[in-house]
Amino acid sequence: MRRVVRQSKFRHVFGQAVKNDQCYDDIRVSRVTWDSSFCAVNPRFVAIIIEASGGGAFLVLPLHKTGRIDKSYPTVCGHTGPVLDIDWCPHNDQVIASGSEDCTVMVWQIPENGLTLSLTEPVVILEGHSKRVGIVAWHPTARNVLLSAGCDNAIIIWNVGTGEALINLDDMHSDMIYNVSWNRNGSLICTASKDKKVRVIDPRKQEIIAKTMEEPIALHEMDTSNGVLLPFYDPDTSIIYLCGKGDSSIRYFEITDESPYVHYLNTFSSKEPQRGMGYMPKRGLDVNKCEIARFFKLHERKCEPIIMTVPRKSDLFQDDLYPDTAGPEAALEAEEWFEGRNADPILISLKHGYIPGKNRDLKVVKKNILDSKPTANKKCDLISVPKKTADMAGVQNEAKLDEILKEIKSIKDTICNQDERISKLEQQMAKIAA
Repeated sequence: MRRVVRQSKFRHVFGQAVKNDQCYDDIRVSRVTWDSSFCAVNPRFVAIIIEASGGGAFLVLPLHKTGRIDKSYPTVCGHTGPVLDIDWCPHNDQVIASGSEDCTVMVWQIPENGLTLSLTEPVVILEGHSKRVGIVAWHPTARNVLLSAGCDNAIIIWNVGTGEALINLDDMHSDMIYNVSWNRNGSLICTASKDKKVRVIDPRKQEIIAKTMEEPIALHEMDTSNGVLLPFYDPDTSIIYLCGKGDSSIRYFEITDESPYVHYLNTFSSKEPQRGMGYMPKRGLDVNKCEIARFFKLHERKCEPIIMTVPRKSDLFQDDLYPDTAGPEAALEAEEWFEGRNADPILISLKHGYIPGKNRDLKVVKKNILDSKPTANKKCDLISVPKKTADMAGVQNEAKLDEILKEIKSIKDTICNQDERISKLEQQMAKIAA
């Protein structure tokens, strides 16, 4: 009998590494023995955790800044211990969070055109973990909601806009948490732990809603290596990409609703093993070239983009490859989500490509903890004080914030003036030399 081949538009997806001059070279990729991806990308920047003496640091490069990266290139370097994980905010391409061995989470605002000086001052420092913080993950649809997980086996969910820890899940894991993922609308989280259990948790109710998963829907033997798998799932195409840390391949599968559920598509292989991997959001891809995924593979001393393409002859926009995808606009404010609301991502069309818009600055207004009302998610009683005292403290905080912002603006203006002066002097030198 003739074998029937399953029809799929993704059956011939192929991966291709870019040319050498489109790679990011001479980067000292971190040697820390941690299982995160060490790389995060968005339509503007690629961020890479690097080796740093006397603390922790990561590089933030504009996507077009390819070629050899100078050793003196500015870094983000405010942590006092190695950086273990980084994650770009899905609602602001200039905001990135980092978790570190120094037990803190820091949130950074990157200048629109990238760094010209090393960044040592985060917008906010989030302190609450008692051991190193190995996982940071932004909420997919609510603005300024950030999750962190540490080696204290605790998960904390923060309102970054106020610098507060509003949910602390510190009694659900008896062993180290290996990974945490939000679902598509951010109503649930899924965790993998050293105790070999997968948990599905409702973080606002602080309840485990699934723990003992008796039988898998599908089982696929990958290989016998003991390297960590970094999975990347694309909900638009239902393709899952599996990248093994220390492996040199990317295997990809299509997920369907009917048995056997998981369909092997292909494997992209290269000679060099990967130290980490970044995954570009769909809005950062080139739709004119039928690009459906782009990875940023970390070698020992470079970052190499790998492009996944569906072969098509037509130059027209391929609607079937690019359904409307999650855009950069937040569907909810942090307060709405903490109060119990859910919302799916706000979708955008990629028909005419994606043009990054202007991002608003991240502002953190720290509340006076004495004026806070106890919430259902907090496990401690807060002391109440007269409203007048709290109001005065709030006014003082705002005045101080305004003063700091004015000072920052003054420094920026000074830097701009100096840049112009340097530019004029260079022009004069060039004329003299000529």
